[in-house]
Amino acid sequence: MSTPGAEPDEPWPLWEVFVRANRGLSHVHVGSLHAPDTEMAIRNARDVYTRRNEGVSIWVVPAEAITTSDPDARDAFFESPAGKNYRHARYYDKAEGVRHL
Repeated sequence: MSTPGAEPDEPWPLWEVFVRANRGLSHVHVGSLHAPDTEMAIRNARDVYTRRNEGVSIWVVPAEAITTSDPDARDAFFESPAGKNYRHARYYDKAEGVRHL
């Protein structure tokens, strides 16, 4: 793949694509694609991931800009620190007379 004005052997950057199906919903990761710039990434994402009017909004993010946690360390990473159980509502009793809790 090459684009006018770019080096012929230079690969296009990888973009992660997020689509929001309806207003009020969250954007969801739907896939990845290669494109030379943001404008082309948005257009390609529209053509590839919303062919049947599935979306109302598209985000494209350079893959190199995303940092993730290690899935193999998820137990230790997401474990609640010892002595901090008060952060979880399941340890509290609902008081009588309190509405909308």
